[in-house]
Amino acid sequence: MTEHVWSYQPTAGHLAGTDLTGYKVEATDGSIGKVDKHSDEVGDAYLVVDTGVWIFGKEVLLPASTVVKVDPQERKIFVDRTKEQIKDAPEFHRDKHLGDAGYREELGTYYGTGGPFGGRPA
Repeated sequence: MTEHVWSYQPTAGHLAGTDLTGYKVEATDGSIGKVDKHSDEVGDAYLVVDTGVWIFGKEVLLPASTVVKVDPQERKIFVDRTKEQIKDAPEFHRDKHLGDAGYREELGTYYGTGGPFGGRPA
């Protein structure tokens, strides 16, 4: 049910193989940080965003489906969530959660159609 959450939307403008490291990430209501790591893997694409001072010293994991636009000229990625929605997502710890299927399922449910914000129709 949450597989689509880990894929880029066809309209986002992301080209597989593009290095997104260092791109600024914009929520619907402002900047949330910069991409520290990302994956283009089919069905397992995501961004790890270093939030800097916004959520002091924290990183967040965003499924690729949250990306609505990639702007290579401005080096910015736009996501379809508010800062509050991202801040309220299940807490992410890179060492513990990056390869954790249970965490991925929980995050997929949060950001997907079963999430608290209704997500996007499957």
